Amino acid sequence: MTNQLTHRSRYFTLLGTIITQFALGSVYTWSLFNAQLAGKLSEPVSRVAFSFGIMSLALAVASSMAGKMQERFGVRNVTLGAGVLFGVSLLLTAHASNIWLLYIFAGFLIGFADGTGYLMTLSNCVKFFPERKGLISACAIGAYGLGSLGFKFINMYFLEHNGLESTFDYWGIIAMVMVIIGGLMMKDAPKLQVSATESAADVRDFSLAQSMKCPQFWMLALVFLTVCMSGLYVIGVAKDIGQGYVHLSLDVAAAGVAIIAVANLGGRLVLGVLSDKIARTKVIAIALIVCLVGVCALLFAHQSMMSFYVAVGCIAFSFGGTITVFPSLVSDFFGLNNLTKNYGIIYLGFGIGSFIGSIVASIFGGFIATFYLMFALLIISLVIALTIKLPKLPSQNIA
Repeated sequence: MTNQLTHRSRYFTLLGTIITQFALGSVYTWSLFNAQLAGKLSEPVSRVAFSFGIMSLALAVASSMAGKMQERFGVRNVTLGAGVLFGVSLLLTAHASNIWLLYIFAGFLIGFADGTGYLMTLSNCVKFFPERKGLISACAIGAYGLGSLGFKFINMYFLEHNGLESTFDYWGIIAMVMVIIGGLMMKDAPKLQVSATESAADVRDFSLAQSMKCPQFWMLALVFLTVCMSGLYVIGVAKDIGQGYVHLSLDVAAAGVAIIAVANLGGRLVLGVLSDKIARTKVIAIALIVCLVGVCALLFAHQSMMSFYVAVGCIAFSFGGTITVFPSLVSDFFGLNNLTKNYGIIYLGFGIGSFIGSIVASIFGGFIATFYLMFALLIISLVIALTIKLPKLPSQNIA
């Protein structure tokens, strides 16, 4: 009976996680609203778009805190709270009357709600399936990516037929209901136990403090930051790169956005499944090589429509695959029991990376400086991926 309950809990939690991730992934439709919000608030689009940068940073910070919240309140309660905050924040965003309220409601609050639910539900779900971590990560993070695509059509429909404020209202209600339904289906994954065939010394169970003392922790953090910086920068300004750097027409450059969406999802599925078949460090090395091909296409190839599409496709494929494989990779190095905390700190690189590319481009006045920084960091990260070894087990485990 207990086994039946555990089996049912696993798959109910998986389904609830997929529903929740789909709803939370809707934040990546944000660019649909920049122009109309700029008109409503009488602000430049660039200032309005900065709210997404705040959102990304808040998302990463909340992800690093979610493990503590789960320990205290449980995955179901924290997910329900994140769903309510997500919906309320969107309702508040609908009535933001100035740019600072937009930064608070759309940037900080939506980002915090999204980050609280995203990493915690993903990590909890992976713990239920230790034998298929890559596949489960691909399912959950793939749902997050599909959420941006699905809500693109939902939000565009409401924008065309109901206007800006009503769209935020409907979006908030739909997403909140989905997250609440998903949260009610979840249970906390059981703590990983030592089996009869293995000793405590064989089990990887690093606390956050123990993990952060290992050089491997910071090596993985650098690799993650590098891919996130490359992916988020190129995804965020792909149309501008196509027009301003490659000198393509608006329509041809804008088509790169569709290529990014397909490549991003493809990377999540292909590399996620592959990570259950070969060493995950090798999968990350493959992702880094693909990303390098994309960056080299931007830096060293003759610029054309084809080189542009290859570049953005490769970078998006690498980004999608890396963020799918990394939770399982971190658990390989530091164990499943504290995955939410350990990966939560590494995930800060997502928020930091989202700013670095733009800051470098602003300081040096163009895309080239950021492309060269991406190139250098990718080389370093590839060396790390090819040479990194598992850390020694904590001393108390050995004892």
